[in-house]
Amino acid sequence: MTESVPGHRLLELVAVMDRLRSPGGCPWDARQTHASLLRYLVEESYEVVDAVENGTREELRDELGDLLLQVVFHARVAAEDPAEGFDVDDVADAIVAKLVRRHPHVFDGEVAAEDLQARWDAIKASEKPRGSVLDGVPLQLPALARADKVLGRLQRAGLAEPAAAPEGLDEEAVGERLLELVRTAHAAGVDPEAALRTATRRLERAAREDERAARA
Repeated sequence: MTESVPGHRLLELVAVMDRLRSPGGCPWDARQTHASLLRYLVEESYEVVDAVENGTREELRDELGDLLLQVVFHARVAAEDPAEGFDVDDVADAIVAKLVRRHPHVFDGEVAAEDLQARWDAIKASEKPRGSVLDGVPLQLPALARADKVLGRLQRAGLAEPAAAPEGLDEEAVGERLLELVRTAHAAGVDPEAALRTATRRLERAAREDERAARA
C-alpha cells in the first residue's frame, strides 16, 4: 500500500495496539477490558466536543486521535474473545456495509427520496425490527440529549406534535432559557437533570402505551 492512499497510517495504529496488548507489551494495556475502557471512551468523546467548540485545529486532530484509539483498543480486546471474537476489520466491514445500505440514493442509483430522514428510518427499521420507535435510545445519554432524541423519534413517527418555533428564537436565546430554568430549579432545590429524566420517562411510557393500543 502506497503512502498516497488515505488511511494507510491506520495500519500502523493497529500494529502498535497489537504490540501493546501482546505478551511483552504494556501491562496496563494488557489488563484492560471493554468495561474498564468505558470511562475513557466517554471522556475522549467529550474532549472531542470541547475541541470542536473551543479548541484549535491541532487540538481537534489530537482529540480525534485519542477517540480513534478507543475504537482500535476495543476491537483488539474483542479479537481475543474465543467464542465471539471480532477484529478491527470486522468493525470497518460492518460500518461500510451499513453506510452503503442506508444510502441507496448514492450507491444504488436510486432517486433520492423527498424525505431522506424518513427513508433512513425505514431502512433502519428493516435492519433492526423493534417493538417501539423508542427502542435503542441509550439510557446513558445525558438527560437533555436523551429528551431531544426521544422527542425526535416520537415526532417523526407521528406520536408527538412538533412545537411551533417562536419567531426569533436562536441558539443563544434557547441557551438563556435553559440556563434560567436551571437557576430556578436550583433555587427550588430540584435536580434539573433528574427532573428531566423523570419527565422523559413519563413521556416514553405514555408513547409506548399508545403504540400498544394502536397495535391492538
